[in-house]
Amino acid sequence: MCGIVGYIGHREAYPIVIKGLKRLEYRGYDSAGVMLYDGSDLKVSKTKGKVSDLEERSTKEISTSGTIGMGHTRWATHGVPNDVNSHPHLSNSGNLAIIHNGIIENYEPLKKELINRGYTFKSDTDTEVLVNLIEDVQKKDGLKLGKAVQVALNQVVGAYAICVFDKNKPDEIVVARLGSPLAIGVGENEFFIASDASPFIEYTSNAIYLEDEEMAIVRLHKPLKIRKIKDDSLVDPYVQELQMNLEQIEKGGYDHFMLKEIYEQPNVIKDTYRGRLHSTSGIIQMAGVEDNLEKFLNADRILIIACGTSWHAGLVAEYIIEEFARIPVEVEYASEFRYRNPIITSKDVVIAISQSGETADTLAAIKLAKEKGAFVFGVCNVVGSSISRETNGGAYTHAGPEIGVASTKAFTTQITVLTMMALRLAKAKGTLSNSDYFRYLQELELIPEKVLEALNTNDISKEIASIYKDASNCLYLGRGYNFPVALEGALKLKEISYIHAEGYPAAEMKHGPIALIDEKMPVVVIAPKQGHYDKVVSNIQEIKSRSGKIIAIVTKGDVQVKELADHVIEIPETSDALSPLITTIPLQLLSYHIAVLRGCNVDQPRNLAKSVTVE
Repeated sequence: MCGIVGYIGHREAYPIVIKGLKRLEYRGYDSAGVMLYDGSDLKVSKTKGKVSDLEERSTKEISTSGTIGMGHTRWATHGVPNDVNSHPHLSNSGNLAIIHNGIIENYEPLKKELINRGYTFKSDTDTEVLVNLIEDVQKKDGLKLGKAVQVALNQVVGAYAICVFDKNKPDEIVVARLGSPLAIGVGENEFFIASDASPFIEYTSNAIYLEDEEMAIVRLHKPLKIRKIKDDSLVDPYVQELQMNLEQIEKGGYDHFMLKEIYEQPNVIKDTYRGRLHSTSGIIQMAGVEDNLEKFLNADRILIIACGTSWHAGLVAEYIIEEFARIPVEVEYASEFRYRNPIITSKDVVIAISQSGETADTLAAIKLAKEKGAFVFGVCNVVGSSISRETNGGAYTHAGPEIGVASTKAFTTQITVLTMMALRLAKAKGTLSNSDYFRYLQELELIPEKVLEALNTNDISKEIASIYKDASNCLYLGRGYNFPVALEGALKLKEISYIHAEGYPAAEMKHGPIALIDEKMPVVVIAPKQGHYDKVVSNIQEIKSRSGKIIAIVTKGDVQVKELADHVIEIPETSDALSPLITTIPLQLLSYHIAVLRGCNVDQPRNLAKSVTVE
């Protein structure tokens, strides 16, 4: 949520900032703004709307020259989306400018105190309170900007990633983080600041990721200094070499990032198991699992915590881990887990799943689990992210940057990692026969080829989409391993087309949802040959008898369902346990094409953000 871009160096800042904001549009936002300093004037332009609106407005109302700049895309929390509430915000003197991701929870009492001290406010935001608090500390105690920021942050409660500029200190930008990601790109006599590395990838491959409760003074011609906010202790900067490249964050000829990422799945699934899975020798080698194997084998249970699509991947993992390794698994919404006083012991293993590695609710749940003595294992996609640093061990997916807000390739790569974990635990426990173990390894190696084949359903998915693009509601049904896929399919449709959709276990249809079925209701049924096929056929017959429109996902060569369904999408056969990696593909394509035909913004659906870093 929200995006931060900053630059200080020898280049013109404006084009870097604007291009960087466009790179961060995937995060979700409703307004945008920019601040530039040209050596004499501090210039600000901001607007409700898109970065393109900001670009049009800023070139008309301010000079865009200057080698210091900051830009922001805002996802509204305090105050409605409008020009005034957009960032950057200035202090009362006009000397300080700030951009901020996160929420200052105690902003109201701080605001009242500042009003009593003579400060006035133009916006409804917590951010304007913070910049004036910094100015008040600066004036009251006669402090330099860096120290004033540190003192002010010790008075606030909440989450933040901030950049602060003082026109009286025109050779530096002060940055800090708690709960929201912030990266510093290190170039030759220049620095870049951003919510992630994508805005500066073409300028430098060296990045520093601030940890929680750290601040940095980014200065020209001087070494970067990082300090702990609470005790002022110095921190040695750790410079990482970036793993992404520019090609990964461009559309590559596709109309949308989402479509590009759907089509990347054969390769990224292969990337995720490459070097880890050796089917001929029967080896799964995952360092994070091997180093902590006894923790898993001795666990009373595994708790999986996640949100959204990652939660659905966790539900698939529940089926797979219990089936293969015979370890009890519970799957929890991270947002509920931390608030319901859960029973956690040192005999529990907690698996936290997050694409970004920055999900606020999941991070809070991790901290709670660690406090209770559980071993916490992270599964995420972003190297150096907060979850990868907070957990006791973990495994990265290798999906590459996922720009589309609606997750696709992250889902399948998460399932791939979790399946490999389940197989490794089963091998260690002896809960799978050797023949079954080798069969699953070989089948997993064939999944990329079968996903590629499933992508050939694009044309039929587009044709079906044209028929149902104006539907008001949609029902998704699946059983066993494919019940979570039904949930995920419904979520994709909701997220990007704004059609109300629900996912259900097929057997639960008779316990309520069947009342909704009529000739106007499309029902997507996941009915591969493996698994509970006969039961699902019975459910399809129940829908048919009530005139529901049936879109069936079936194994290639299916006859029985084809006679009942209005539309059939055929996919290659695979084992029941691995089928979610295939069945999800046509559901992604169907949602994508419906959204495009409805004229929706596929990559940036309304009200949503890619990385949910606030509660």
